[in-house]
Amino acid sequence: MADDLRGNSIMDTIAIASDHAGPQLRAELRAALEAAGHAVLDLGTDGTQSVDYPDFAAAVCRAVTEGRARFGVLVCGTGIGMAIAANRHRGIRAAVLHDTTEARLTRAHNDANVACFGARTTGVETALDALRAFLAQPFEGGRHERRVAKIEAQNG
Repeated sequence: MADDLRGNSIMDTIAIASDHAGPQLRAELRAALEAAGHAVLDLGTDGTQSVDYPDFAAAVCRAVTEGRARFGVLVCGTGIGMAIAANRHRGIRAAVLHDTTEARLTRAHNDANVACFGARTTGVETALDALRAFLAQPFEGGRHERRVAKIEAQNG
């Protein structure tokens, strides 16, 4: 099962972080990624004491945009706050994932590079399945390239 998390390259580094709502789900995702051979850059938080999710989203986004990680994974209560915060960063296309269809399509059509999960809304197995699909799906390019380019141009 962990082998399916390999994605496009076994050498992919994944940056991962959560706020206070997500340490347990983040730990499960991290363990599966490491078991599949990914290098994981874990940027916290480790406790359940209240923290500000935009700080953790920014850390993961910096890792992705600076090339220290190919993809990012963010976890908060619903995934929504992390996605909103992440999408404020140039070069980041983050999506909240609830299933494998969303995971595949956001990679294929939007070239998403950050997967967001809700620890209070998404079970571990569902999140693992969605992450597996996200990492395995390449960007289709073609007509989608001009749309992604427009997003990036509007984000400048």
